[in-house]
Amino acid sequence: MNDNYGDIALSNAAYGTFGALVGGLVVVGALVWAVRLGIRTRRRESAPPTPSEQPRLPDSGPVRETSEIREPNEVPRAADKSERLTPRQVQASGSKRSDQQERPRWESGR
Repeated sequence: MNDNYGDIALSNAAYGTFGALVGGLVVVGALVWAVRLGIRTRRRESAPPTPSEQPRLPDSGPVRETSEIREPNEVPRAADKSERLTPRQVQASGSKRSDQQERPRWESGR
């Protein structure tokens, strides 16, 4: 009677081992296929640009960053409470360039 249980246990262990082996081979096969596909795709791509093809600075030099003072752009009010504003009535930007571009400086005592 113990012999039958040993055979059943051995067959379950053999199936588990065989399943793990097959699963491992499937994973290895998928990885090999993915690497070969990547190599083929890389060969079809154009070559990277040479140093002479790289972007260059303009003759005038690097472009400088500009700074300006902005002020909020107020949303217009509808004439009637039931009237809705259309997109044409609302301006595209949430802010506009301020007329006064001098930054207020800190003064002692203020």
